[in-house]
Amino acid sequence: MQDTVDIMDDAEYEEEEPSFSDPEDFEDDIEDEEFLDDILREKPLEADGIDSVVVVDNVPQVGPERLEKLKNVIHKIFSKFGKITTEFYPDADGLTKGYIFLEYAAPTQALEAVKNADGYKLDKQHTFRVNLFTDFDKYMNISDEWETPEKQPFKDFGNMRHWIEDPDCRDQYSVIYEAGERTAIFSNDAKEPITAEERARWTETYVRWSPKGTYLATFHQRGIALWGGEKFKQIQRFSHQGVSLIDFSPCERYVVTFSPLMDTKEDPQAIIIWDILTGQKKRGFHCESSAHWPIFKWSHDGKFFARMTIDTLSIYETPSMGLLDKKSLKINGIKDFSWSPGDNIIAFWVPEDKDIPARVTLMQLPSRQEIRVRNLFNVVDCKLHWQRNGDYLCVKVDRTPKGTQGVVTNFEIFRMREKQVPVDVVEMKESIIAFAWEPNGSKFAVLHGETPRISVSFYHVKNNGKIDLQKMFDKQQANSIFWSPQGQFLVLAGLRSMNGALAFVDTSDCTMMNIAEHYMASDVEWDPTGRYVVTSVSWWSHKVDNAYWLWTFQGRLLQKNNKDRFCQLLWRPRPPTLLSVDQIKLIKKDLKKYSKIFEQKDRLSQSKASKELVDKRRAMMEEYRSYREKAQQTYQEQKSLRLELRGGVDTDELDSNKSFLLEICSTQRSHSVFCVEGGERGAASLTGEGRRPRRES
Repeated sequence: MQDTVDIMDDAEYEEEEPSFSDPEDFEDDIEDEEFLDDILREKPLEADGIDSVVVVDNVPQVGPERLEKLKNVIHKIFSKFGKITTEFYPDADGLTKGYIFLEYAAPTQALEAVKNADGYKLDKQHTFRVNLFTDFDKYMNISDEWETPEKQPFKDFGNMRHWIEDPDCRDQYSVIYEAGERTAIFSNDAKEPITAEERARWTETYVRWSPKGTYLATFHQRGIALWGGEKFKQIQRFSHQGVSLIDFSPCERYVVTFSPLMDTKEDPQAIIIWDILTGQKKRGFHCESSAHWPIFKWSHDGKFFARMTIDTLSIYETPSMGLLDKKSLKINGIKDFSWSPGDNIIAFWVPEDKDIPARVTLMQLPSRQEIRVRNLFNVVDCKLHWQRNGDYLCVKVDRTPKGTQGVVTNFEIFRMREKQVPVDVVEMKESIIAFAWEPNGSKFAVLHGETPRISVSFYHVKNNGKIDLQKMFDKQQANSIFWSPQGQFLVLAGLRSMNGALAFVDTSDCTMMNIAEHYMASDVEWDPTGRYVVTSVSWWSHKVDNAYWLWTFQGRLLQKNNKDRFCQLLWRPRPPTLLSVDQIKLIKKDLKKYSKIFEQKDRLSQSKASKELVDKRRAMMEEYRSYREKAQQTYQEQKSLRLELRGGVDTDELDSNKSFLLEICSTQRSHSVFCVEGGERGAASLTGEGRRPRRES
């Protein structure tokens, strides 16, 4: 040990300690953030520990006996947004103070709670207001002096209903063709469609119009885009990876999207309801199966929407997106339900269970009052069919009566506008192929029988409580019924397997206006006014003869539009009219006066068309004359060259050549006169002017 000390003390091993001081002229040009980046990254922030805390106001004030129940309700609502680590319920005088503190495991979860739970309606007296705890400093520092907020730039998307103002009342429709590569919007015209907008790869699958025609929805891998205005600008977009199905609320305030790719247990993402105006997600739901789309069915005014699960009917209200009265309806065995198109009434049916008969129930909402219950026996299946105005409900009941073989069908007709909702019954012993209500009336049509003896029957629901059979046509080639949106007229169509047979019927006197065929037709689409109907062969159904044909409501073919790999045609819906019922009646009363104006306009349109034809021919004549003069001038300029080539002989003056040229000029002149005069005579014949009586031979 002593040796070691001696060695250390030896001068040979002594070293001078280095100086760590900076020179006097040294300038430090390195920032702390650059030098200590990894350390500063872990520097605690002022908000650490409280940025995961939310404050919930408007919570019920309860005593100790109800506190545990309140905590369970609060935990159930707010645990959807993340893991809650701490809950604090301040109290005073034996009651909670009406506000609580919740701490989440992560700040992102707290943000999600604020975004989705703020405005949540717990009951009629309590609607939550949710804020981040860190926002209170911001609220405390708000100046007492009013400052006018800055004006936000207005996004002008143009006139969202411009197509309704078309002076010629042309409706629009969308067409997808070239196997989905191109999408076009056309304005309908009896002569030929007018292109309003056309784009390549506008959608990846198909398109969908909103119920009032305001928006056009296109599908993309990352979500949905909505377009509108005169130039179809993008109005809104919703990010939902792998979206495949959508549905609009009738009020166009919400859109529902479905994707099979996004769902997780903690965060329901299979079905998302979006606010169209703000683009915000309102709520997400799980989905077991999308086989019966739409999963959610909307009330006519968009105030409620409902879904059915096993033995349960869940009704939600907007805008809170919460369960009506905070609980679902327990309905054992519920099979199907449907909203009335005119009232907040929901209809559902339950099959038989041992000695308990099947029943159809009509329930008024939001009171949940049962306004009518109909018991049914020996039921195999039921289908609910509402008339478009909600005046009638038809329940198609397939029964197997005791002591008989086969299935008998009853149509149970509920008169919704009469006291105690009386029910009439129509029985049919043949198999039913199709049923459809007249949209704006009290008639319905039924296709029944077996191929080749298929019949169509027309029934009228009268005010005296009777249902009359108006007419029956047998031996029909049809499997579908398509009513005009305005009623009275319909098309009986034999689609797909029946090779496109068409029958145009006027149900006012039950006459066949026309029988036609569109071979292999797969779809029939009425325009919103009921003036035109389109039949089409979709590339999605058949790979050949893809086209759409335009017909009048009487069955007269106007156009055959062949599109390469045509896929889909959808008419643009019109919003409800602003006219009152009395105003509509007055217009119908004075229809003859308006008809004269329209007929005169049609004649002017024909005259304009013939005038355009004459102008076109005159322009062609002028073009020919101009070309002829230039050719003559060139001919004269080349005369010296011709003389030189032909040894000075002027071949232009030879008699044979002159007679030949005169003959050509005479022929050309007579043809030119015929072009102009023929066009003028054609115009006169179209307008009715300049006609001469035909001389009898």
